[in-house]
Amino acid sequence: MSSCEAADCQLHIFLFPFTAYGHMIPIIDMAKLFAARGVKTTLLLTPHNATMFSKSVERERSLFGLDIHIQILGLPFKEAGLPEGIENIDDIRSPDMLPSHFLAIQSLQEPLEQLLEKHRPDFIVADMFLTFATEAAAKYGIPRFVFHGTGFFPQCIEETLVSRKTHELGITSDREIFVVPDLPDNIEMTRLQLSDHLRGSDAFMTEAWEHIRDSEKKSYGILVNSFYELEPAYAMHYKNVLGKRAWSIGPVSLRNRNNIDKAERAAKKTSTDEHILVNWLDSKDPRSVLYICFGSMYSRLSKAQWHEIALGLEDSGTSFIWVLRNIKQEEEESPLPEGFEDRMAAGKRGLIIKEWAPQVLILDHPAVGGFMTHCGWNSRLEGVSAGVPMVTWPMSAEQFYNENLITKVLKIGIQVGVEKWNPWTRDLEDVSVEKEKVSKAVSRLMGDGEEAKNMRTRVKELSDMAKEAVEEGGSSYENLTALIQEFKMLKQKPSNVVGN
Repeated sequence: MSSCEAADCQLHIFLFPFTAYGHMIPIIDMAKLFAARGVKTTLLLTPHNATMFSKSVERERSLFGLDIHIQILGLPFKEAGLPEGIENIDDIRSPDMLPSHFLAIQSLQEPLEQLLEKHRPDFIVADMFLTFATEAAAKYGIPRFVFHGTGFFPQCIEETLVSRKTHELGITSDREIFVVPDLPDNIEMTRLQLSDHLRGSDAFMTEAWEHIRDSEKKSYGILVNSFYELEPAYAMHYKNVLGKRAWSIGPVSLRNRNNIDKAERAAKKTSTDEHILVNWLDSKDPRSVLYICFGSMYSRLSKAQWHEIALGLEDSGTSFIWVLRNIKQEEEESPLPEGFEDRMAAGKRGLIIKEWAPQVLILDHPAVGGFMTHCGWNSRLEGVSAGVPMVTWPMSAEQFYNENLITKVLKIGIQVGVEKWNPWTRDLEDVSVEKEKVSKAVSRLMGDGEEAKNMRTRVKELSDMAKEAVEEGGSSYENLTALIQEFKMLKQKPSNVVGN
């Protein structure tokens, strides 16, 4: 690291996200957060992904005077066997392309090292999948932080299952319930809810996770998009029992304070005019609208399943906003029942958004009283920050862990009844949840029963805690302050300290 004589000299940080919107968006928010605290911030993005976020970054620089920049790293498409322009996991349509994409990403080590040698940042935050960043940073004595994109709770479960292998010992059926041991709460799961790499059926991802864990052990520490008050027992377990060196600095989405920030935070432009969207919400009663979105990568359920969701929503009588991504071509057959969109539009019951939606803007609106979610960590945290209870529909990744946190630990959500983990690349032809279960879960969440009232009370308390955490004196604010101060001290006394 470079040295400086003044105690208040400026730090410089590199932030390097993985090429998936669910990983990039929180790191973009994190970059704004560091820049707002006086740290020179450089985002490392591939060309197409850079265009997705350049407007938001430029706004922070021009309007607020933040020292935030983008450096572009090109991907070798042809060499990796990728179609030109496929820079994002969200754009991949075949599981066969996944290894090629990871191969292309790994080739970024050399250009990363060139940037590190030229700019000599004081530290780098790199996504967990960018395992080469630890080795690259070590060459220049630059500490590397890992960003997993999830909170303490799911990481505690994953680490425990990997080390204890409870799901492999004495379990005779994929549907048999077992307890994840040694955790602060009684967390029950089945093998059906676990990822393919934990069940030993995905050699590629099993090897990838081995590299991730090895890289993490050699890194300086972990930055977590969470706040202590959300999962205090697991924050302590993560540090004291699992021995992880971590700083929680979230929810980073709360960096976006006005409607423009919230709307431009999305990587793509929404297909529905934001003014029309806000006006539609303004016409609804408080807490009367259900927001439905299954994330940036989870839009390819079977047509039969989309039908069941639509009919369940219609039966519930609840007003809704439903985000249907990848359903944008007029010539494509609609996945919805015939006449459904017209009926919902005629009665002003439902608003369907094709492609992207300004999720934080929608969740923060007073008319929104519930969120049907795939339980991705970003969505879950944004729902909590907005004070909105949830219907949980986990699909893949760590989402079944997060469902447990929402419904069993925090008690701010209702399970719709999904039982099986499914990779995002698999098109499902069956129906996992029928319309009756959809309607029942929505009615329970959006109703005036004691259960719904209690959930709303609890999530409102958590929302208040989230907002307090990121303000001066709050837990996340102080964690970020301590981290910045630690690196200012290291900058004054340069060393090659890279690991713990």
